Amino acid sequence: MDNHLFLFGSGPPFTPRLAKQFASLIATEQPISIMFLERDGWKDYMPIVTEPLEQVGRHHFTYIPLQSTPIEKAIRLLKESSGVIICGGDTNTYADFIVDSELGQVIKELYMEGRPITGFSAGALICPNKCIISAKDNDKQEYQLRKGVGLLSNTVLAVHLTEWNDEEHFSQMVSQFPFYQNFGLDEKTGIRLLNEELIDMEGKGVYSVQNKRLVKIGGK
Repeated sequence: MDNHLFLFGSGPPFTPRLAKQFASLIATEQPISIMFLERDGWKDYMPIVTEPLEQVGRHHFTYIPLQSTPIEKAIRLLKESSGVIICGGDTNTYADFIVDSELGQVIKELYMEGRPITGFSAGALICPNKCIISAKDNDKQEYQLRKGVGLLSNTVLAVHLTEWNDEEHFSQMVSQFPFYQNFGLDEKTGIRLLNEELIDMEGKGVYSVQNKRLVKIGGK
């Protein structure tokens, strides 16, 4: 069974081509689960997530606000879904609710069954087995390493890369895990991985540290 993962360097929306690719993997009779941190006005925000998929024929969505959805209900909704989208926000909070609960294992099981998973920003950072959080992305303003969901066994990831001027963080991360493949994603940029291998990218900029040099490998 092939494993499909889409990772973005900022919050929604999908980039157009990757939206089509994600939608092509979705069974039309099953909803797509959208996981997010609940905020005032979240219902008004959801069209930003859903409209690129609706434009290519996917109209069924289930919303899972993490703070207010009982875990038993969240697990049931996930298992009934054809794919999963994890939105952005505070990375540590996403890790607390998903990685450090049964939800992370359920998402991994769905992924191994071939259902596509998408992560935006914080949602992307928690997907690998190593969730590495920039000093610019936590209250303690320090480089942090914690467990991820484990959808990628040999990949480290940075988001908002050039917008946050976070090249030093990216280099530190790569130095700590020199034998992992590495990707730095700009905002409005996504990559697609098939069975943990990069097969497509779209957006502003995708970077990799190669031979101790930061190299732009894709994007405008």
